[in-house]
Amino acid sequence: MKQTLREFRTFLGTASPLLVTLMVLSVVGMNLLANKSIDTGVSWLALDGGILFSWLAFLSMDVLTHCYGPRCASMVSVAALLLNLFMALIFFLASRIPGVWGESFVEGSEQVINAALDRTFAGTWFIILGSSIAFIASALLNNYLNYGIGKLAKKEIGFGVFALRSYVSTFLGQFADNLIFALLVSRTFFGWTLVQCFTCALTGAVLELLSEVLFSPLGYRVSRRILIQRKEAIAP
Repeated sequence: MKQTLREFRTFLGTASPLLVTLMVLSVVGMNLLANKSIDTGVSWLALDGGILFSWLAFLSMDVLTHCYGPRCASMVSVAALLLNLFMALIFFLASRIPGVWGESFVEGSEQVINAALDRTFAGTWFIILGSSIAFIASALLNNYLNYGIGKLAKKEIGFGVFALRSYVSTFLGQFADNLIFALLVSRTFFGWTLVQCFTCALTGAVLELLSEVLFSPLGYRVSRRILIQRKEAIAP
């Protein structure tokens, strides 16, 4: 246990502060927006607002894995999850503080709107639990799959290898994330059908993969810069 804690502190101190910050912000954001279902206009297709942030979390994990390895990326993911739970606690406490949200000033509906906003930010235990389980499971899958593909490719340099690692691991990781959350939360508490759960998982994974494709050149440049800086720091 002490060894694990030492490694945890070491990895957090070693990893790029920018990547760690992006990880934390994206995890907090996607879990907050998971409260909102997106009206797609199609009965068999269901999505939630978390997809607007989840691609950033996976891109950050891909860069972390590429530069520091899957163990470091996974420990940063755990740290982001713990900080998200801490933020959820603060949101919950804020919802219990007497006061009025600015958006609730609608004549005749103040109390209803204010209570709804409080419940939105406070979250519910099943959404927080479901999103936490889905995120950590998909993070481990993404990080170690990304690393494994890199080992099979036997190359660490080049955008082609970075893209292959990122695209495959992101798609499967995102599919797992979406599917686990849909089965644990959306089907159990919101009445989604199995078809909706699978289409949500698949469509979300495709949309998030497209975001990864769009921003992977930036992720590659960031990873190259980090690797160069690390080599220069080690060089005598």
